[in-house]
Amino acid sequence: MGGVKVYLAVILSQAIYAGMVLLTKAIFNGGMNCYIFTFYRQLVGTVVLVPLALIFKRRNATPLSVLTFCKIFMLALLGVTIPINASNVAIAYTTATLGAAILNCLPVATFCLALLLRMENVTLKTTAGIVKIAGLVACVGGVVTLTFYKGPHLNPFLHHHPVEYHHPQQAHQPHISSNKRWLIGCSLFVLATFAWSLFLVLQAQILKSYPEGLRLTSLLCLTSSGQCFVFAIALERNPSEWKLGWNIELLTIIYSVSQQGILITSLSYNIQAWVVQIKGPVFIAMSQPLTLIITMIGSVLLLGEAINLGSVLGGILLVVSLYAVLWGKSKDQTLQNQSNSDNKAEADILALEEAEVKKNHYEDEIRV
Repeated sequence: MGGVKVYLAVILSQAIYAGMVLLTKAIFNGGMNCYIFTFYRQLVGTVVLVPLALIFKRRNATPLSVLTFCKIFMLALLGVTIPINASNVAIAYTTATLGAAILNCLPVATFCLALLLRMENVTLKTTAGIVKIAGLVACVGGVVTLTFYKGPHLNPFLHHHPVEYHHPQQAHQPHISSNKRWLIGCSLFVLATFAWSLFLVLQAQILKSYPEGLRLTSLLCLTSSGQCFVFAIALERNPSEWKLGWNIELLTIIYSVSQQGILITSLSYNIQAWVVQIKGPVFIAMSQPLTLIITMIGSVLLLGEAINLGSVLGGILLVVSLYAVLWGKSKDQTLQNQSNSDNKAEADILALEEAEVKKNHYEDEIRV
């Protein structure tokens, strides 16, 4: 029974992410401006996080210098504002399935970036190194397949879709052809993925000099809100586009913030921590493709999206690349732990031998 609970917990955790992608695609199909949606999402997140940062402020908190704030501002621009806007436009231009598929690129893209920055090493003479390189190649192949090959549509077996919009508004550049929109959307997804990877690397560096996790998150959200407002007001000045009603748009914004804050922090993270405690960290990482599967099913049944063969093949390649890199990293970690254990054992033997020599020398002195 305990094993069943673990698998159910993993499915619930990935379903939270999939729900965000599906709801976002649904409101974009309804015509909501994606830049305005991003601004509202960051604004509500700021309203939630800033008071928490002030309430739970530590007495001996690290002071915020002007230089650190400038770094946080640039990190918010490069790692939050640009990738979120880019990914939302990409979802509006493509499909929810593609948005979920690209999520599998994030660990691979982060590894690739760390490799370029010489934070990771690959040894081609080892099996783990070869598998990791194969994973990078599969990732590139998956992205190329998703971008340039659609193939035949896979007909859904259900023709009534609860949240499908029968007259979707093309709110952004309606004159662009569908093929061009798809290419632009895929390109924006790739841009967003590498921007998020850069964000993970740079955030770790900032936390070394400013180890205030909650305050850093609130400052990122605050500065990103201002940046998103500039993006939105520059690209959409029609007041009617800024109005929110008691509909799916408001629901999605609230869900988006709770997904970032309440659901992820208090529910998803706790679920993942429990699963990691039982099954280990690799198990939770390998469950990430469940988001793609859940989103694909939901996009067909709820949104009425047509799934094409290219999306399926590209998604499979991305999943293969994810597993290859994870396996290679796990193998490297195992070898490193074994090496450290061997070194420790060797050091213990040397210490024992040295102690034995000293003991014999001491005994000889006593005899003399």
